[in-house]
Amino acid sequence: MQSTVTQTLIKLLTRKNLSRLLGLYIAWILLKYRRTALGTTHRKDLPGPRGWPLLGNLVSIITVPLTQIGEYNMSMHEKYGKVYSFTVPFKGRMIHINDVEILDHVLRTNFWAYEKGPMLQQTLADLLGRGIFSADGAHWKWQRKMASNIFNVRAFRDYTSNVFTHEAKIVIEYFNKMADEGKVVDMQEIFYKFTLDSFGEVSFGQSFGCLLHPEREVEFAAAFDRLNTIVFDRVIRADWKIREAVLGLQKQVQHDKAIITDFAYNVIRERRQQGYHKQHRDLLQLCMDYTDDQGQPLSDEMLKDMVLNFIIAGRDTTAQALTWMFWSMHARATKDAAEIQAKMRHEIDSVLQNEDPTYETTKKMKYAEACMYEALRLYPSVPRNIKECVQDDVWPDGTKVEKGTFVLWSPWIMGRTTAIWGQDATEYRPERWVESASKPSPAQFPAFHVGPRICLGQQFATIEGITLASMLFAHFEFELVDPERKPGYVPGLTMPMDGGLPVRIKRRQK
Repeated sequence: MQSTVTQTLIKLLTRKNLSRLLGLYIAWILLKYRRTALGTTHRKDLPGPRGWPLLGNLVSIITVPLTQIGEYNMSMHEKYGKVYSFTVPFKGRMIHINDVEILDHVLRTNFWAYEKGPMLQQTLADLLGRGIFSADGAHWKWQRKMASNIFNVRAFRDYTSNVFTHEAKIVIEYFNKMADEGKVVDMQEIFYKFTLDSFGEVSFGQSFGCLLHPEREVEFAAAFDRLNTIVFDRVIRADWKIREAVLGLQKQVQHDKAIITDFAYNVIRERRQQGYHKQHRDLLQLCMDYTDDQGQPLSDEMLKDMVLNFIIAGRDTTAQALTWMFWSMHARATKDAAEIQAKMRHEIDSVLQNEDPTYETTKKMKYAEACMYEALRLYPSVPRNIKECVQDDVWPDGTKVEKGTFVLWSPWIMGRTTAIWGQDATEYRPERWVESASKPSPAQFPAFHVGPRICLGQQFATIEGITLASMLFAHFEFELVDPERKPGYVPGLTMPMDGGLPVRIKRRQK
């Protein structure tokens, strides 16, 4: 009997029949994934662009220029509404949201149902390691607790405020020289050097010295920027491993990673050997004095990851916020630009009265804060973000979210949405921040994130930005080289201005 069955199977398993079976299997696969990426299920209840068989929406994603990714996602929301979905091979289903209530649910109300996840941790590892921005669960929780304790130390706040004032005076000295020589200055580059020098002093007790020779490239900063761009590309592209192999980018990644990690390790080793003898503890020393949940001091690797995570938060974001703020306040397209500048200077003169800013006086400059936050509303330093759903969930609008789904949102898009900010949403208008008695909720203005992961350095960045801006406006007047130009952005984890911010500087006539 068994022999008969075996002989029958052998007869059936001819090359012709196998070809038929293979054809049927391929046809079944193509039918099952005729609209979505391989491995994902079709969701009739979710609006979004129709995908290609097996590839999903990969073709659309990789053909959109990275410099237009914000505009592309905004057009999708205009077409499909507050929620739209797409699929990508090897990543699965993505749901993009543009709604205050849903974002608050994801990032605050049901916080533990959404994590950074292994995909994001893998793509960002070369830049951020296992630091606070990519960590999840207990590993994130104790880092958050430590960072919270550090930023709430009053002595640390006063120390950082003094650092900002000192570094701003170096910028003023340089601008005086440029004003006398009538030279064009790239403000964005100067802001980068200011924030990096400030953060070097705050973090390691030593400045990078960028502002002493602004014309020179800082190796650490250049490597950091290149790595930033590459890891952002990984988040967007499902084929990043293949692409990096074909283009030979892995060699560049390893080179740049070595530069920034070696720098951090060298500072840490030097501190362990020589100790710390200054009056105020810097960020590194505060971290070194801290112990984890088991009472153990932090390893060199953990210190390195924490320092690099804080640098991307403290250097890039504030510099870019200042860049977009100065451009917005002087651009020809901005309504009442001259009036905005006049209000800024009036407040500065009234509050500072020719004195240097302090932590207390910067908090009194509400219009300066409004100018900075309005720039962050339209040009958030972290323009897009992503989380992975780790347990099935249902959103306030009834949308069902399955475990393994990636959820994306864009503060850049939300800042331009009339349903959130009114008909003048795309207009730079600082008055909106001082006219209302109450500030917008974090979910309405997610430039500093929302919920338990809300940015601990918000006040740090605000004080830093207002300190420099107030001192510059007190001494100078600025003129854009091309006031008609509407600059684009360079794709990355953060939002640098493409082409920098070239300006002419004049001494202020009081």
